[in-house]
Amino acid sequence: MLYTICIVLILIASVLIILAVLVQSPKSGMAANFGASNQVMGVRETTNFLEKFTWTMAVAILVLSLVATTAMDSNRVAESNSSISKDAAALQERVLEAETAIPQAEIPAEAAEVVETPAE
Repeated sequence: MLYTICIVLILIASVLIILAVLVQSPKSGMAANFGASNQVMGVRETTNFLEKFTWTMAVAILVLSLVATTAMDSNRVAESNSSISKDAAALQERVLEAETAIPQAEIPAEAAEVVETPAE
């Protein structure tokens, strides 16, 4: 249950951080020249808030990821690991079968020895 809650909160924080980054004004480049008038009119506090909000969401995603990792059900993890090993073993068998199924071309002995006869 805690794992599911953490995953939902991570998804919400991810969407919020995407929106916060898109709303922020660029620090350099041509678009920053047009944004200079915004700082004169008092929008500087908004950029500080957005930067703090972005960092807060990034830290929240990190902490929630760690909590979700520790809250995972050990039975599900073991089951997942065993199914992954089965899939890996099946894939290795397919690769080995494919290698043996490729016929090897043999060069006949007569073609290997080219005898040149002098033209008279």
